[in-house]
Amino acid sequence: MSQTSLEQTTALCRLLGDATRLRLLRLLQHEALTVAELTAVTGLSQSRISTHLGRLREAGLVEDAGDGRNALSPKHKSNANAALWAMIDNRLDDPQLAVDRERASEAVRARMERHYSPGRSWEATANALIGLLDLGDVIDIASGDGVLAELLAHRARSVVCVDANAAVIEAGQQRLAKHEHVRCVRGDMHALDFEADSFDHVFLMHALTYSTTPDAVLTEAARLLRPGGRLVLATLAAHTHSATIELYDHVNLGFSADDVRRMIESAGLELMECHQGAREPRPPYFEVISAVAGKPR
Repeated sequence: MSQTSLEQTTALCRLLGDATRLRLLRLLQHEALTVAELTAVTGLSQSRISTHLGRLREAGLVEDAGDGRNALSPKHKSNANAALWAMIDNRLDDPQLAVDRERASEAVRARMERHYSPGRSWEATANALIGLLDLGDVIDIASGDGVLAELLAHRARSVVCVDANAAVIEAGQQRLAKHEHVRCVRGDMHALDFEADSFDHVFLMHALTYSTTPDAVLTEAARLLRPGGRLVLATLAAHTHSATIELYDHVNLGFSADDVRRMIESAGLELMECHQGAREPRPPYFEVISAVAGKPR
């Protein structure tokens, strides 16, 4: 390591004497991230993040990794600033850093889903399977922008999409406008404005993570099903990634397969299948529980 003057050493201590810059360096040490992602992870303003990154770039600790992302510079090891950062990094142990790392994993996952969507292969498979079904009257609860409903529409007599979010309902209406037998309505999945025994199939795809009273959601789903109708459910398995709640507006940390079985049976439905699926290949490695249940005739 090259020697530094008192002035240079003082400037370096000031640079690395800031908690935000230390958080950024630790984050970028693990993953190249954009300013927007760093803003989401840290909760700080974009201008503040950009200012700190500018200082770190000037010190040779951070560089442009391409695609708008920033990364810890591989050249920093020969930089005179590296020794102090390495010493600090080895001693850093703070709960905030663990939270940052978890949120960064969520941000990377969201980015990968935008640029590489496994939903495309899932959509093709679902299309093939749904083509074998006669779904009758369907309600998709917590439908989002209508991706699933678009697949179901060709094999259903009618489809109702319900979501509490007005913006995604509007997006669903635009997506599904060509399907006259599909409608999108805003509603509370715990108490829906439909008569009992109105639907042949109820879909609850990742709805339960948005409920503080998931039993009530299952009870409502059972009420809406006609005798002989089926519930199709998917939800996140229990996990410890608490940052997910903040990033995706979830209100719980998933469920065990036993939880799902109990809720289905407590709602008066007959469980036909319930299993925990494969672990996702990318951080934070979520697992999904899927279940099918029927309403007694």
